[in-house]
Amino acid sequence: MTGEPTRDDMMAVLARQKAAQLADGPPSEALRAERLDRCIGLLVDHAEAIAEALNADFGSRSKAVTGLTDVSASIGPLKHAKANLKAWMRPEKRKTTPAILGLFGAKAQIQYQPKGVVGVISPWNFPVNLTFAPLAGILAAGNRAMIKPSELTPATSELMKSMFAKAFSEEEIAVFTGGPDVGQAFSGLPFDHLIFTGGTAVARHVMRAASENLVPVTLELGGKSPVVISESADIKTAAARIMAGKTLNAGQICLAPDYVLAPETKIGEFIEEARQSVAKMFPTIKDNPDYTAIISQKHYERITGYVEDARAKGAQVVELNPAGEDFSQQPYRKIPPTLILNPTEEMAVMQEEIFGPVLPVKTYRKTAEAVDYVNAHERPLALYWFGTDEAERDHVLANTTSGGATINDVIFHVAQEELPFGGVGPSGMGSYHGHDGFREFSHAKSVYSQIRKDIGPLQRMRPPYGPAIAGYLKGATRR
Repeated sequence: MTGEPTRDDMMAVLARQKAAQLADGPPSEALRAERLDRCIGLLVDHAEAIAEALNADFGSRSKAVTGLTDVSASIGPLKHAKANLKAWMRPEKRKTTPAILGLFGAKAQIQYQPKGVVGVISPWNFPVNLTFAPLAGILAAGNRAMIKPSELTPATSELMKSMFAKAFSEEEIAVFTGGPDVGQAFSGLPFDHLIFTGGTAVARHVMRAASENLVPVTLELGGKSPVVISESADIKTAAARIMAGKTLNAGQICLAPDYVLAPETKIGEFIEEARQSVAKMFPTIKDNPDYTAIISQKHYERITGYVEDARAKGAQVVELNPAGEDFSQQPYRKIPPTLILNPTEEMAVMQEEIFGPVLPVKTYRKTAEAVDYVNAHERPLALYWFGTDEAERDHVLANTTSGGATINDVIFHVAQEELPFGGVGPSGMGSYHGHDGFREFSHAKSVYSQIRKDIGPLQRMRPPYGPAIAGYLKGATRR
């Protein structure tokens, strides 16, 4: 194939994958485990090449960050799926209705079947992890996959294409690289399931395209994930953990803390502790390989535009620049961690997902104000709360809705393989990771096995109807 793949090219591969799935039948536990092993092997063998490709795509990205977030964070889910595969594949027993039928030998169960071929549209911020982590559930469930990685990370996307080609036939896993036109055509293919990770605006187009073929979708999006700092919080620890999360990958994370709600009495302390934590992590930034660049000039201008818009509209801008470096001229696209104090609703930084190292900080007087503020906006992918007041913690969790939450840290809930990861409403739908990923990419088939003997209660359910069915209905319709 030369040039970008066409819709017909991709349809041909999809047809071959579906035909192979039908011809071969549901893969055995051994084959599923072997496919997971092949993925693990690809990541281990290409760890250095992955780091180099991502550094080239970003302009500057730490090998340690890539090793942590894209390589090891992908191997973990694959190993977890392999270790639990046998248990996940077992039929799930359910009780019969009415229960008396179970006493006579009737059985009810859920059998988990492969859906077939799953389409994967992965993003640029963690392109390897957000391709391989979904594959843990997809392959464990017995499916085949077609992958469309991001055009914003061309070196990494081409690397993954060559990696998969080494270990999998095109009938098992196929990768299609290309620009937005390829992505648009890909999202409209008649997959058996489609998972998209990216922005909410693009997700609307993806979901619309998938709906033409009634393809079920998993949408992993983002939004403005809030941090609520309690009066009871250890501000030093909170600031260090918040800024670590905000500066990881330069804030280009769907789960990055998007704004902070801090008590009025703690705002000064938070700013100072944030400043010190950044200085400790990044004594310099401009030429520091540990600090990631912004992925493209377009995104760089978008983020710096948020800062200038906030400044022009009266916000106090605090640049956390320990070495006082000049960022007006630089070989990459680095933005120092920046606090936006006293932001207002008309500022773009409070309207759009930031996806960069810029952190608005608002104040509140009572916990109810913070809860009301969160609830006045779209439901986020995550919510973070810091403190020791358990009653307040429970109140915030119970009275807000988010895809997930981490207490006394940020982002870490995504690393828990036994917790489902997903959004709610504008921040996504569906969830995966661990057992929940296996279920997400499986068809849960309900199977009922009737008792062999045609006993009286069964006979009474058939015509001619008489006193027996009347007696049953009388009992069944009581309060």
